[in-house]
Amino acid sequence: MSKKAYNCYYNELLSKHTAWKVGGPADIFFTPQNRDDLTNFLKSNHGKQITWLGNGTNVLVRDGGIRGAVISTKKSIDKINMETKNSCRVEAGASCMDLALFAEKNQLGPAAFFSGIPGSIGGALTMNAGSFGMETWDLVKEVEVINEKGDISFLEKESFEIAYRAVTFPFRLWFLSCSMFLSSDEETTKDNLIELRNQRIKTQPLSEDTCGSVFKNPPGNYAGALIEGSGLKGFKIGSASISEKHANFIVNQGGATAGDIENLINHTRQVVKKNYDIDLQLEVRIMGEKQ
Repeated sequence: MSKKAYNCYYNELLSKHTAWKVGGPADIFFTPQNRDDLTNFLKSNHGKQITWLGNGTNVLVRDGGIRGAVISTKKSIDKINMETKNSCRVEAGASCMDLALFAEKNQLGPAAFFSGIPGSIGGALTMNAGSFGMETWDLVKEVEVINEKGDISFLEKESFEIAYRAVTFPFRLWFLSCSMFLSSDEETTKDNLIELRNQRIKTQPLSEDTCGSVFKNPPGNYAGALIEGSGLKGFKIGSASISEKHANFIVNQGGATAGDIENLINHTRQVVKKNYDIDLQLEVRIMGEKQ
């Protein structure tokens, strides 16, 4: 059982904070209430390893957990506000769905695609998450970041190398917020959101415990099609299985361990490599220690 002091939980099970519902304990699990709280924590950290966790999607935390401190902004630093007629400031802890709904409410666009990303804006910035043909950094103008010493700065988009599901940072940092250009000429409508939601319901296992897409799509192909073509839909290791609805999703059917999921990931890569001579690259980040 974890113990709490101020906003820190000690030996907190990360399975309570990840979409796959797996993951061992974090030595320290810190939930800042605001920027000052976060800055003070980092300034007094004294060199402990730092891991950042948003909504817990797109990550696999191993059963041995994570040493050092895990910082979660899921329930804080999550505001969205208008900056100008065509831009808004989005904090890292806000969910991508929150941004899509904000855009719809304020008649801005094109942001409906964010409704297809099951994570936080901080996570979306970190990996250049995307859906329905658009990517997070397509709309970014500027980002607010914090470093290991707790120093906050603002960086232009040009400070980063942006690629498909990948972002290269100029130094070790984490995102606090971003300024996004959302044009009033390209309105996000409720019909847009309903249409995309219905499309996801038809094609993705939204009612089950998954982390989102597991693999990146290789150039000119689709990871899900390669996995399905390899006959792996429904294949299980332990209580982890490849989704019958979409083969690029792995489902925790109840009681799966991170080890089950990682073994299934490795098996899937081996089979696809054997059948198609294609090395599937991970979209999900694997972190922590094996048990």
